Amino acid sequence: MLLNIGMLVGGLVLLVFAGDYLVKGAVGLAEKFDIPPLIIGLTIVAFGTSAPELVISLDSALSGIPDIAVGNIVGSNIANVLLVMGLPALITAIHANQRGLSRNVAILLVFTLAFMWMITDGMLSRLEAAILFAGLVLYIAAQIVRARSKTEGDTELPSDYHDDVGEAPTQASKIAIYLIGGLVLLPVAAHFTVDGASGIARYFGVSDAAIGLTIVAIGTSLPELATSFMAAWRKNGDVALGNIIGSNIFNIAAIMGITGLIINVPVAETMIAYDMWVMLASSIVLAAICFARVTTGKILGGAMLVAYLAYIISVF
Repeated sequence: MLLNIGMLVGGLVLLVFAGDYLVKGAVGLAEKFDIPPLIIGLTIVAFGTSAPELVISLDSALSGIPDIAVGNIVGSNIANVLLVMGLPALITAIHANQRGLSRNVAILLVFTLAFMWMITDGMLSRLEAAILFAGLVLYIAAQIVRARSKTEGDTELPSDYHDDVGEAPTQASKIAIYLIGGLVLLPVAAHFTVDGASGIARYFGVSDAAIGLTIVAIGTSLPELATSFMAAWRKNGDVALGNIIGSNIFNIAAIMGITGLIINVPVAETMIAYDMWVMLASSIVLAAICFARVTTGKILGGAMLVAYLAYIISVF
């Protein structure tokens, strides 16, 4: 049991560091080739920061543990709204006044509903996964076109990706080390995490889905939580909303899309009947906040955390 816990914790920690190295290496390489910052921010950084979720879902699906693969994504999307937004709101108010939030959260709802409809038969097929991924490509292309057409000073323009990534390496040798290190360590970390999580599930007699929806999902959401927490600490919590929406779109369209393209992914009936609806409900709450431009303060943030705790208890 202690070995399984060590593998899970060690794997999750390694995932965070390996993902960070991979993103910084990829950004450094892109900057070497003079790729426009807009493209880097909307593609390389977005995909790179989703790398932990991707390798976890791929490793789980290929290892014959699809409940962790799907649970990781569904649980992460729930955690991103109720935990990643609720906790920073206890520190500083989060204002839903950024331009483009309503449009992007509407797109999140479309992806969420499409994903739920696709898996009603208990399976995400390669064709359905291809549709999800194609939708993501169209979404990114539209974002790039829209951002390029904006006038100077428009608040909807993407923020500097260095705010999230930090400084990327500039020397070719260092870039190579970051890239190779990230690419090698990510699958190793994913393997440890999945093995540890499934071992814990077997030891306590709980389902793989429960572990994926809770422990693994929270672990892979730690980078988003850390980013939002630090932004709130600097009294700049408003950026959390955009990050949450973008992360949840990528989780469904990119992670499940890529995983489903490689292998058909079965989905447990319990997730279809319960957890998917919790994910949809949390997305609707997020949409209501954005459409009504509600300020998320201590009371609403606390309510989100209580709701998340209740959900975690209900899973077990």
